[in-house]
Amino acid sequence: MEIQKNRIFAVKGENKMAKKRISFSISRRQFFKGALAGSAFLSAEFLALTSRPNASFLSNSSQEQVPSIFKLPPLPFAENALEPYISARTIGFHYGKHHQAYTDNINKLVQNTEFAKLSLEDIIKVTASDSSKASIFNNAAQAWNHTFYWKSMKANGGGSPGKKLADRITASFGSFDNFKKEFMEAAASLFGSGWVWLVADGNTLKIVKTGNADNPLSKGQIPLLTIDVWEHAYYLDYQNRRKDYIATFIDHLINWDFAEENLSKI
Repeated sequence: MEIQKNRIFAVKGENKMAKKRISFSISRRQFFKGALAGSAFLSAEFLALTSRPNASFLSNSSQEQVPSIFKLPPLPFAENALEPYISARTIGFHYGKHHQAYTDNINKLVQNTEFAKLSLEDIIKVTASDSSKASIFNNAAQAWNHTFYWKSMKANGGGSPGKKLADRITASFGSFDNFKKEFMEAAASLFGSGWVWLVADGNTLKIVKTGNADNPLSKGQIPLLTIDVWEHAYYLDYQNRRKDYIATFIDHLINWDFAEENLSKI
């Protein structure tokens, strides 16, 4: 009889332990369900926040924003307008990456300086001979040079200039063909990176070569048009065939209307 009672108590004890294990198992499942639900909620909240424009926690809120003193000017033509001579891919990289970078850099460099109130032209002139301001000069000049270069080209360009400019070219170079030959040779022979310009220097027109970011403004000359002979201007389309790029620029891309407009302002 005593043994039977002990067995009953043992069974009851096992039943209680089983109930506790079941209860604990249910509680644990509920915990994980709650945790997963909470995690999903937080993930949804994070995605919602990160999709909001200017979410403050995505950037260093203590970092001062650089004001856009100088804006990247719009291209005077569509990115694909110069095809097949210069591809939209080249224009996209050249304008959207290189020109944009020079513009961003000059904004950073002149922030809270005496140069912040000057035009790009004036910055170029006052920093050209100051080696301590080389970074300011280089980025200001490259930002200006590229804007001038875009305007020096147009779809269905090339050909011959109008009579007034044609007469000045003949007077300065002997003939239009001589001008084309000298311009071609200057651009092809410029070592490394730089620019070749048709400029007005007093009563004479000249072809001027400048290295890197330099331009005629720092020498008191008036630019009429320019060709960019940095490799990024042509390498995607012409690789190492710089002469082909120059010949194409002269025959198919030069914007003589822009050059004549610049001459008329003198």
